Amino acid sequence: MMRAYAIDAAIAQSATLPGKFYTDAEVFEQSKSLIFNRSWQFIGEQNLVRLAGQVHPFTLLEGYLDEPLVLTKADNEQIYCLSNVCTHRGNLVVNYGGQVKQLQCRYHGKRFGLDGCFKAIPEFKTAKNFPTAADNLPQLPLAQWGNLLFTAINPLKPFASFFGEMQNRLQWLKIEDLLYQPHLSRDYLVKANWMLYCDNYLEGFHIPFVHESLNNLLDYGSYASEIYELSNLQLGIARPGEACFQLPPESPDYGKAVAAYYYWIFPNLMFNFYPWGLSMNVVKPISASLTKVSFLTFAYSSNPMQDFIASNLDKVEREDEEVVECVQKGVKSYFYQAGRYSPTMEQGVHHFHQLLLKFLQAN
Repeated sequence: MMRAYAIDAAIAQSATLPGKFYTDAEVFEQSKSLIFNRSWQFIGEQNLVRLAGQVHPFTLLEGYLDEPLVLTKADNEQIYCLSNVCTHRGNLVVNYGGQVKQLQCRYHGKRFGLDGCFKAIPEFKTAKNFPTAADNLPQLPLAQWGNLLFTAINPLKPFASFFGEMQNRLQWLKIEDLLYQPHLSRDYLVKANWMLYCDNYLEGFHIPFVHESLNNLLDYGSYASEIYELSNLQLGIARPGEACFQLPPESPDYGKAVAAYYYWIFPNLMFNFYPWGLSMNVVKPISASLTKVSFLTFAYSSNPMQDFIASNLDKVEREDEEVVECVQKGVKSYFYQAGRYSPTMEQGVHHFHQLLLKFLQAN
């Protein structure tokens, strides 16, 4: 049975999660089924299956969930996210992307439509009570925002419960015009628990001490956090003369010099919106002390400043990695038990810790 952990709902009197929480093997393992299986994860852009008949096999959170899935686009132009595991003997159905008329398992020839519905299999004429709904490939929920696709294995709540606050706040943003920039995107390996990486992201408290260049751009005194049910926002206000959004009158932030919207979606997605585009961080657990973070860059157009932007984002990421890896070493110390939350600057961390326990301790 998992150890009992607790967080006081009142941030001003609450202690943080203890150091052993981040090294607890049971917490790491239980997070697969109780947190990541029940939340929405990023797949990629809709053009992975641009044409009718295209298929795109992928593994959801490879190295952790390791769930084989496949995107398909049917003749009616509808995109499906399906289990990529044959319902006969468990073989992978689709091994390579491409264009097909149907899905066929190469082990025993079981065939499915591009919507996952069973079509046929040899040598089953005398089978009784066959086929049933269990012979179809399971279909996962699929959500789309602009060109971005998301799915969930067994979501606790609908997509809107996780993403709705961000979508509503940024209705004016032309998310569909963002273009993926592979040459400005990369993966980082961080020698720390995935939760420590999120802790660091969820507070601006460390910015003046860790990120000198970023601190020169943002007005630290105006930094603010907004807490929602399954997400939160850190609003970065620009210092005078620094780049900021040209906000339309319908924006609730109209009149503010917003330099960045930093949105976090429970448990592991980070959307960093800047005037030039979006930097998305997908945090992928590998072990209790190793995390892969995929930095995905989307821009509105070819921008002569892109290389400069990418260089600055890389610098900030390296600074974050260094401090998070030091914390990973520190939380294992015999002398460290737990800390306290800053009531003014660590609301996001407090919120994250409450959600972790809510999901892990759910019946």
